[in-house]
Amino acid sequence: MEVTLGLVNAANARDLGGYPTADGRRVRRGVIYRANALNRLTDGDLELVRGLRLACLIDFRHPTEIELVGPNRLPTPPPGRVVGMPLFDPDHDVVTKISAALRGRSPAGTPLVETISGPGAAAAGMTQLYRWFAAAPAPRQIFADALRLIASPDALPLLFHCTAGKDRTGWLAALLLSALGVDREVVVEDYLRTNELNAASTEYLLSTFADRVPDPTVLRPLFEARREYLSAAFAEVDRVGGIDVYLSESLGLDDAVLAALREALLD
Repeated sequence: MEVTLGLVNAANARDLGGYPTADGRRVRRGVIYRANALNRLTDGDLELVRGLRLACLIDFRHPTEIELVGPNRLPTPPPGRVVGMPLFDPDHDVVTKISAALRGRSPAGTPLVETISGPGAAAAGMTQLYRWFAAAPAPRQIFADALRLIASPDALPLLFHCTAGKDRTGWLAALLLSALGVDREVVVEDYLRTNELNAASTEYLLSTFADRVPDPTVLRPLFEARREYLSAAFAEVDRVGGIDVYLSESLGLDDAVLAALREALLD
């Protein structure tokens, strides 16, 4: 079972270690972490991050998103390399729209109203985003680059994150655990754990939109991890022949990279 890092202002930060694999091994603890944005860390949080002795940090946020949400607050000196891998769908950039609306950058949250116009539109948009993660060339390249970096011995311990630690972070975690041989249902459970860890921030975000949209509850699908979202991405994996084929042919990862991942991350 994953272990949360206990960060007060990054509740979705956790160790991906501990999960069993099909060949009887376990994902090693203390070497690979997933998280939400680190822009609001307390002084105590900074000490906990310093204790991880990170060699590398991957940030999936793009510049406009970082401007709106805020840059990471990191220990001094910063943890090894900080690698920006901006990842967003220009046709479904929900994070930026939400951040802009929260900061009064958009009139009455108009972009959000457009995003969720019609019953079920928010959930449908999120499902489409996950299909894009798995099927479109641009995100496939970024996720492949992230996995190659994780496979580099000098990059560990490594932490990767986006804003909520839910979608971009969630799909990379799902790909990584799958590549290591973790059962898919366990992978899904790790993904859904975000709902528990982000529950307080989700309710807060919904409350802030009470005077911005007629019914804030229609925004809930944007803030939640849902099984059907991850299933939409895995449908592409299954369509091409399963995780091994997807990693090698869709992501272009050779046997050496996959072997290095398993060597570095499995006990």
